[in-house]
Amino acid sequence: MHLGALFISHHVLTSGSVREIARRFELSPSTVSTAIRHLETALAIKLTERASGELVTLLASGGVLEGLTPITAAVGELGQFTGQAAAAADVSAAWAARIPVKIVTIERFLEVADQGSINRAARRLRLGQPQLSLQLANLEKFLGHRLFERQAQGSVLTEEGRGAYQIFTAISQAWNDLKSSADERYRRAARSLRIGSIIPTGSESWVARCLGSLVSEWNARRSNNAISLVSMTADDLREALKSGRIDVAILDSVFGLESFRHRELLQTDMVVIAPPDSTGTTVADLVAGHAICMPSPRTGLGHAAMAFSDERAPNRRWRSRDITAADSLPVIVDLVANHGYVSFLGRVSAMPIADKVRIVDLDEHLPMSYHVAFNHRKAAADACAVIIEAAARLTSEAVAQTMARAEARESAA
Repeated sequence: MHLGALFISHHVLTSGSVREIARRFELSPSTVSTAIRHLETALAIKLTERASGELVTLLASGGVLEGLTPITAAVGELGQFTGQAAAAADVSAAWAARIPVKIVTIERFLEVADQGSINRAARRLRLGQPQLSLQLANLEKFLGHRLFERQAQGSVLTEEGRGAYQIFTAISQAWNDLKSSADERYRRAARSLRIGSIIPTGSESWVARCLGSLVSEWNARRSNNAISLVSMTADDLREALKSGRIDVAILDSVFGLESFRHRELLQTDMVVIAPPDSTGTTVADLVAGHAICMPSPRTGLGHAAMAFSDERAPNRRWRSRDITAADSLPVIVDLVANHGYVSFLGRVSAMPIADKVRIVDLDEHLPMSYHVAFNHRKAAADACAVIIEAAARLTSEAVAQTMARAEARESAA
């Protein structure tokens, strides 16, 4: 990292605008964006994202901004040291944004100062002495001051060198504080097994219970790989697998899994879920009398449900009816259970909430299957085995419970 890039990043995170900083510092927007990307890479953390064409700073940027503050202050002192400003607060932003000095050069200068010898520092840093000498000469040229007196016994800081030492020590300490957090994130990421799943209907759903069983069994084994969990749509899961952001994915579609190792998790069929007090006995009756809410086509379930409704609905009013898409199954379940909507689910997902909604069969059988996909890591394959075993156990329990409830209702009647 260059000091100039850190200075730019601090101001972008403060203002929240790449273009504003580019104008203020007389830089191209791409140069400013590159500075932010390099900082994100160095710290192993996402600081910003694009939303509707605007830059949005994320929550993590607050801590990084605080960590960059002493570096920016030291850059101001450096401007005063080099004669670019009468006071630290007066440093030219255009000059500061273009400081070519790298953090690694600063650390090498500090090593030479601490060792009192270029030769000893070069050996400790495993560098050639000529290479280190050239870097120091370039640093002195940029600062406009001689930093070391070369003596027979070694290299001694000049008065100006002692001033640079104080400024660079502050920068090095601040950067190391930021980097120490990044190094721990790298270690956690390397150890962590990242599991992604389709969004569960609620805490009682087979997906949620599968993941709960996985975490419990995994931790009981005292595995070296900690588990982190995230839920998203099928489309997002495929992209996350492809980019390496997750190691394992539970999906409601086999589409797009050709390039991954994957196994079928379970088979089921699609059903309609309707309000408990509804009376319609067919899909057409239910859709005619109730609003519809279903997952978006970004999910395997939503894609199948949309295709089913379009292909099997000769009634144009059904096809053109406003359909609310929501990629939150708990919200969909609430809309059905408490607000008079109807929706579509896989039977295995509907059974655990049979006490909240009516489950109505489709006019014809529409099969669905859920799959688990994983990457090359052994830990990912091990996790898949646990997930498949848990899914088989939990879905068989759900079938037994549903049958028991049905028998109880028949007996009561």
